[in-house]
Amino acid sequence: VPLVESGGGLVQAGGSLRLSCAASGRAYGNYYMAWFRQAPGKEREFVAAISWTGRNTNYADSVKGRFAISRGNAENTAYLQMNSLKPEDTAVYYCAADPQFSYYHTQWGYWGQGTQVTVSS
Repeated sequence: VPLVESGGGLVQAGGSLRLSCAASGRAYGNYYMAWFRQAPGKEREFVAAISWTGRNTNYADSVKGRFAISRGNAENTAYLQMNSLKPEDTAVYYCAADPQFSYYHTQWGYWGQGTQVTVSS
């Protein structure tokens, strides 16, 4: 598995979680890294992405102002700080990497197995 996520769990509405993504087996220093999520019965959707320099970020409208994506000092790590969580944020969250940015999950070449985030009301 090229990417490994961690940090998911159960949290009450209004709470916070921090997801981590670590690369395994290869370097992603000049790749975009992103987070997507998939709720039961729904298509995988874009959450946030960050350029390889860390200077450029993109967010889904539904998470703007609440979530923050960042890259670690090591090139092969990325984080998603999630604040003011809502029940509708409940999903499996996936880390992805690719040389090019896209809002569409089908365009990303490298994926993790996902980590479950559950927000109770």
